[in-house]
Amino acid sequence: MIPWLSPETPFPSLSTALEVPNGLLAAGGDLSPRRLLEAYRLGIFPWFNEGDPILWWSPDPRMVLFPSELKISRSLRKTLKNIDYEIRTDSAFLEVISACAASREGCAGTWIHEAMVAAYASLHEMGLAHSVEVWMRGELVGGLYGVAQGRMFFGESMFSRVSNASKIALVHLVWQLERWGFSMIDCQMKTAHLASLGAREIPRNEFSQKLKELINYPGRVEKWCFGHEPAK
Repeated sequence: MIPWLSPETPFPSLSTALEVPNGLLAAGGDLSPRRLLEAYRLGIFPWFNEGDPILWWSPDPRMVLFPSELKISRSLRKTLKNIDYEIRTDSAFLEVISACAASREGCAGTWIHEAMVAAYASLHEMGLAHSVEVWMRGELVGGLYGVAQGRMFFGESMFSRVSNASKIALVHLVWQLERWGFSMIDCQMKTAHLASLGAREIPRNEFSQKLKELINYPGRVEKWCFGHEPAK
């Protein structure tokens, strides 16, 4: 059994999370900014289907990407050099999250529903949730969104409408976060897509220890503007 959270109930210890399904910690509560930010500070994230109770997760192991371990394949590096694209940040947050939701229609990951969109839109208005966007000829063709606290970025979802667009967004995100002193990106669950870019699993205890350090740095509570000049 997992605990049911009332609006004022604190999260239980991560050590109580279930092994099957991996990381299920609690149910209930709400998606208020206060609750969401506390969850991220503890290494917890919400993931549930529309119409179901809110479910909170902290899997073990945890998929993360260390910026210094970013892998750029030869073909992706060629794309980064030769494709005519523009990177924008925080210019179309709702479009990005809606595109991420649409890309999962009919799939198991139908968790980006109206309540989640509203919750992350609130964090975006507070300067805490951000989008990285790939534009080509004036059209949004790919991107990602997530939450930043301290020097931690918690990735939520990404989408592509043309080949490699989400990878382009992630590479530019990693380049900029490294410049800002971020040293870990939370990827939540293992996927082949993220593994191909250098993400890997680490034990939950190790993740929590690193998180406690990084979360306490002063954050960039503002609309993001990337200033890196990567060697494309």
